[in-house]
Amino acid sequence: MNSYEVEKDDLLRRLRKIEGQVRGIQRMIEEGRYCIDVLTQLAAARQGLNRVGMLILDRHIKGCVINAIRSGEEERAVEELNQVLLRFIR
Repeated sequence: MNSYEVEKDDLLRRLRKIEGQVRGIQRMIEEGRYCIDVLTQLAAARQGLNRVGMLILDRHIKGCVINAIRSGEEERAVEELNQVLLRFIR
């Protein structure tokens, strides 16, 4: 089981909302809406994705990383966490 399983429904709800935002942005572009309005919606969608990512990252640290440390895999867990943080914050 993955560490975010308990929040799976919430994560999926958030992702469906973001999906709707992206569809709305597509419509805005098709309709030739004002640039600032489109950019505002893009920022909101990106912020939503970041929140989902942070929730999953939090669960990963509190679940997978702690379990790996307890089982003696500290080096691997820390290296993996460093790599995912680098990818996530770029």
